[in-house]
Amino acid sequence: MEILLKDTDRRLLKMSNDTYVSRGGIGFLGMLTLLFIGLKLTGYINWSWWWVLSPLWIPIWLVLMILFIIIIIYLIIKGVKNAKK
Repeated sequence: MEILLKDTDRRLLKMSNDTYVSRGGIGFLGMLTLLFIGLKLTGYINWSWWWVLSPLWIPIWLVLMILFIIIIIYLIIKGVKNAKK
């Protein structure tokens, strides 16, 4: 694996077969969490810690809810197919 040096992004790594992988960044939700923590610690916001850390747990909650709905739909479809037999 060799490092591909570009002027626009020096974090790209050249993999085999001309595949490029970007490494880096904290991401939007991570930055939002850090911002909320900073605002809470400096006293600019008076939110509970649940809301300050919400950028971390809300996406996890949404994924779990979507998986739960998919499982329920699968079980309903499976039940309907078994009832027809």
